[in-house]
Amino acid sequence: MPAFFARRERGRAVIEGPDAQHLARSLRARPGEEIEVLDPDGFLLTVRLEEVSPERVEGVVVAERAHRPEPAARVTIAIANLPAAALELVLSRCTEAGAHAFVVFPADRSVGRGRKLERWSTICRESAMLAGRLRVPEVSVASSFEAALAVEENPVLLVREAPRRLADLREPEHLTLFVGPEGGWSDRELEIAETTATLGARNLRAETAALVGLAIALSVRGG
Repeated sequence: MPAFFARRERGRAVIEGPDAQHLARSLRARPGEEIEVLDPDGFLLTVRLEEVSPERVEGVVVAERAHRPEPAARVTIAIANLPAAALELVLSRCTEAGAHAFVVFPADRSVGRGRKLERWSTICRESAMLAGRLRVPEVSVASSFEAALAVEENPVLLVREAPRRLADLREPEHLTLFVGPEGGWSDRELEIAETTATLGARNLRAETAALVGLAIALSVRGG
């Protein structure tokens, strides 16, 4: 069972809205059961449920322990718009792995054209609870590749033929990994990029490259 975001009221925790509905109906939680609740101040709480309904779940905090799951390095994933299933996989898996935020943009060879911010944000929230994270990565949309490059922190384009490995790029601490579409970057996009890095000689799907790149970037930064 995932950990849940809740409102802490002294020695109690209150869950309302869709999370309460999910606990009461889908997970069939009952009074007397214990669940884990995330406290944004850096604690994982054990809560014994006393009141369970689709509108409100409430219980008493019976234990707490320090919980520091967030990486110190902020690694944002800027992902070219992909078909829905692939893009949603990037959002869910990279949220679990510790992505700081996401930016979705139309690349020259993008196939996906959808813009579903509410659904994307929901996916990140559910994945953050599953992973026991204290914060939910923000998902934003850039109007173009150039617009994303201009505003994102320390952009690094993932390019298979780049001369430098991402694993060797230990600075800066915070960065944005740009992941291209299935058709690859266009010549125009490659000319615009200033910093590139490779994940290795193997050809990876965009959703695989996003997760591998994030894992490498966080690992070499201690996260």
